[in-house]
Amino acid sequence: MIIDPHSYAETFIVENEVKQSARARGVEIGVTDTSSGTGAYLKHLAHILSAQSVVEIGTGSGVGALWVLEGMMTSGTLTSIDDEMEHSNAAKMAFQDADIAQSRFRLITNPVMDVMTKLTDRAYDLVIFRHNPEDISYAANEAHRILRSGGVFVIDNFFGGGKVSDPAQRDPKTVALRDAGKLIKNDSEHWVTSLIPVGDGLLLATKL
Repeated sequence: MIIDPHSYAETFIVENEVKQSARARGVEIGVTDTSSGTGAYLKHLAHILSAQSVVEIGTGSGVGALWVLEGMMTSGTLTSIDDEMEHSNAAKMAFQDADIAQSRFRLITNPVMDVMTKLTDRAYDLVIFRHNPEDISYAANEAHRILRSGGVFVIDNFFGGGKVSDPAQRDPKTVALRDAGKLIKNDSEHWVTSLIPVGDGLLLATKL
């Protein structure tokens, strides 16, 4: 049996039991967590950046954060923002299961865009967005403000379930993803951009 390359990439790095349990909780509460292939890539990216300070917009059940924390410096802190307490509680359980020290993460449950405006300028190495697509354009501007030079803004699930590449798909969330991608791609004064076909798509933008 031949396995297609995408499936092979997604299962190349196997999730441990803690991540599997967190993912199962995510299914129960109806969140869309980062895929295992995407998580492995984000772990690698955090390692390459020697990331000390990371912002995650959209906590899910904590699966994505578990991957990223593994790639960050052990002295680093991940700030995960979500507007649903149920998501923050699920992530906290995952972090406890993984024996992650309280000092390594902050879980903030508030309207995510309100929180972003309060974050410090040029203080972060990596910003990962997996929240309401209609907030992306605003989030991209805030991400540019809070990232250091060379820091990376990531839009997870950029393909929008395969809709973004289909011009006939015109629902608000798909249009928001498509428009944000065009805006960031064309802003060569501020970003260097690439699109990675892992999971449901990763749009990467490095701050110049």
